[in-house]
Amino acid sequence: MGAHIVWDWNGTLFHDNDAIIGATNAAFAELGLAPITMEQYRALYCVPVPKFYERLMGRLPTEAEWLVMDETFHRYYSEHRVGCGLAVGAAELLAGWRSAGRSQSILSMYGHDELVPLVRGFGIEAHFVRVDGRVGPSGGSKAEHMERHVAALAGVDPARTVVIGDAADDAVAALHVGARAVLYTGGSHGRASLEEVGVPVVDTLAEAVAEAERIAA
Repeated sequence: MGAHIVWDWNGTLFHDNDAIIGATNAAFAELGLAPITMEQYRALYCVPVPKFYERLMGRLPTEAEWLVMDETFHRYYSEHRVGCGLAVGAAELLAGWRSAGRSQSILSMYGHDELVPLVRGFGIEAHFVRVDGRVGPSGGSKAEHMERHVAALAGVDPARTVVIGDAADDAVAALHVGARAVLYTGGSHGRASLEEVGVPVVDTLAEAVAEAERIAA
């Protein structure tokens, strides 16, 4: 089938930074924590998410705290994602990759039952051979989800697959299955933290697609 792109959703194709930082601060408020800025978020964010909270709280949240914060985050996010849209140029890039006869898919840690109608609502579902969101509780590593995702992609060679995402765990997940990665600075991580991963880092999705085409050739 040739070169294949596995797209991340939140912070990559879906430009939801405002909803993310608002939901994060709503979750913090539940525990009486001070709000943070987007710059602080991008500097400190990591997965699994409880580890991110540890960086801000100085300790891991208790199980009860995690449940409260996770529920608050997702409730707030669901209410405010409606004001968010696709990243600049995303729809055209998806159409162009598909029209060139190449395949692409989405793998996200966002809940599957919410992801699929959201993708469909933007009118881009037909561009993907598969759309997979998280099934089960929040948290955890993306690598094991990537393994299942790639295994379900008929005819796709991991060696000619490029994961495009906005976080270090996208690159870790790609390496886990023998794929390559390109990281985009428009989402949850700042450039400095992305460059520590050792994969190409770009500032636009157009650059990401061009880089994916080059390294998957």
